[in-house]
Amino acid sequence: MMSRLILLFGLAAAVLAGAQASAQQPPTTRVRGTIESFDGGVLDVKARDGASVKIKLAEGARVTAITRMKVDDIKQGSYIGVAGMPETDGSQRAVSINIFPEAARGLGDGFYPYDLQPNSTMTNAAVSEMVESNDGKTLLVKYKDGEKKIIVTPQTQVSTFGPGNKDDLKPGVKVVVNATKLGDGSFESRGMQYGRDGLQPM
Repeated sequence: MMSRLILLFGLAAAVLAGAQASAQQPPTTRVRGTIESFDGGVLDVKARDGASVKIKLAEGARVTAITRMKVDDIKQGSYIGVAGMPETDGSQRAVSINIFPEAARGLGDGFYPYDLQPNSTMTNAAVSEMVESNDGKTLLVKYKDGEKKIIVTPQTQVSTFGPGNKDDLKPGVKVVVNATKLGDGSFESRGMQYGRDGLQPM
């Protein structure tokens, strides 16, 4: 039960992109980049804008690993999170797809703005239909308030989540860290994700 809760909380940190922090909590910033060092519980991350950001991992911080999967691992009925870009016909071109563990089905259900790229979106939903084509797949996904058509291309990154290990946090590992800026200007994190085998968390 405890490992399931850890996984669910880690997933929540990754996929509830549209959720807002409560008024009592300082705002959270998502730092995307590459680990330069990890020493004494402090991550030194080179952010995607080139800045070096030092982030202290709080006691009990959730560390979630992201592992590469294949497009064929997406099945009808799979619950997925799609980071996408809007197409002119209203569909979403998938930049990345995360296949959720069954224990996390329904987490973050819906369609939200996302911060991966300008105008990017996040869709957390179940796959109801799949259509094969010569250049990829088209998925119809349904969430509680609607549905979206997802275009999967050969460039779409497919992955899944699982419990991570701080021992994996080494230089060169790519991360997404949900960090809070404290009153003294320093950063602290209670939840982060890292990619295995060179994978870039989305």
